[in-house]
Amino acid sequence: MPVSMAALCDDLAAESAELRGVLAGLDELGWQQQTPAAGWTIADQVSHLAYFDDVALRSATDPDAFAAEKERMDAEGGVDPDTIAARFRDLGGAELLAWLDDARGRLIAAFRELDPSARVPWFGPAMSAASSLTARIMETWAHAQDVYDTVGVAHEPSGRIRHVAHIGVGARAFSYAAHGRPASSVPVRVELAGPDGSMWTWGPDDAADRITGPALDFALLITQRRHRDDLALEVVGEAAQEWVEIGQAFAGEAGTGRAPLGKEEVR
Repeated sequence: MPVSMAALCDDLAAESAELRGVLAGLDELGWQQQTPAAGWTIADQVSHLAYFDDVALRSATDPDAFAAEKERMDAEGGVDPDTIAARFRDLGGAELLAWLDDARGRLIAAFRELDPSARVPWFGPAMSAASSLTARIMETWAHAQDVYDTVGVAHEPSGRIRHVAHIGVGARAFSYAAHGRPASSVPVRVELAGPDGSMWTWGPDDAADRITGPALDFALLITQRRHRDDLALEVVGEAAQEWVEIGQAFAGEAGTGRAPLGKEEVR
C-alpha cells in the first residue's frame, strides 16, 4: 500500500493534540518540572520538539538554508540537544506552547503537499519525506512520554505507535553505528501485538533471532523511555539481545537509556 502523507499528517496532528491537552493545563511551575530525561524540564522537552519541527520544515522547503545551518552546527561540534535546549530557557510556558503550535502547524501544512518519496536532507543520511514525517511522530510520542510520566498522566497506546516501532526497526543499523559497532547481518524477526490486538511484523518469518511482545513495550524500548527489565518483551538469540541493548529510533549520538524503575534514571 502506498504511503499516504495525509494519513501521516493526521497521525502527527492527533499525537500533537494529545500532548497539547496536557501542556495547556500547566502553570509556570508545572513547565519547570524535571522530567525523567536528566537535566530536562517539560519546557525543554517542548522547545526540543518545536525547534526540530522548524528544522525539519527547513530541510524540506529550503535545503540550502538547512545545509548552511548544518554546516554551522558541524563547525561547532555537531548537534547537541542540551546546548539547543539551553538557548530557549528564557521562554515561558505560553510562549513555548505558541511556538509548538505554530511550528507544528506549518510543518503539517507543508508536508501534506510533498511527494512521500521526495528526498530531504538531514543531519545523517538524507531520507524520504515520509520518513522525515514519521520521525516527527516518533519524536513527539517519545518526548510526550516524558511529559506524561512527569505529570502522572497515563499515555494510552494507540495505533500510532506502529510508526514508532517501524522507524525503530528501520534504525537497527544506525543503532550499531551510533555505538561504533559494525552492524549485525543476522536477521531478526519482530512480532508485536498492537493495542487493538492485531499483529505487526518485520523481518523474515524463519529468522531464528526474534523479539516478540506488546508494541507499546517495543516503542518504549526503542525510544529508550524504559529499561529492558521493565518491559514484557521476549528476546531470543544473540543478535536480538544485542539490538535491544543498543537500539534507538532517534538520530544523534548513542543514548544512555534509562535505569530500571525505582533506580536513578539517566537520559
